[in-house]
Amino acid sequence: MRYWIAVAIAVIAIIGIATSYTGYFVNPDNNTVNYDDFAKCLTQKGAIMYGTKYCPHCANQKKMFGDSFKYITYIECTDNAQVCVNAGINAVPAWNINGKIYVGEQSLQKLSELTGCKLPQ
Repeated sequence: MRYWIAVAIAVIAIIGIATSYTGYFVNPDNNTVNYDDFAKCLTQKGAIMYGTKYCPHCANQKKMFGDSFKYITYIECTDNAQVCVNAGINAVPAWNINGKIYVGEQSLQKLSELTGCKLPQ
């Protein structure tokens, strides 16, 4: 019995660490922040996000933008595999910003720094 309790505690700890590491709770009040202008600016600067519908990190990245993600130029690699291969994408999520590929979840602050797009106050 003690063994299973220890296993349960370990699993809960791992989940807690994983969710904080992946940025799952990056912006818990995302619904109160409007990122429309920021997302539009990323698109105007030519930033492209590549992902797949089965990728949890891609879902986390999209979640950071809330409803404003609709303004992001997004390529779904599940449906457009050749486009992603041609772009040199071998892991998702990935961002192409100024011709350079950035793999993994990117913070909104990092995207702001890479593009010059201002985050809302």
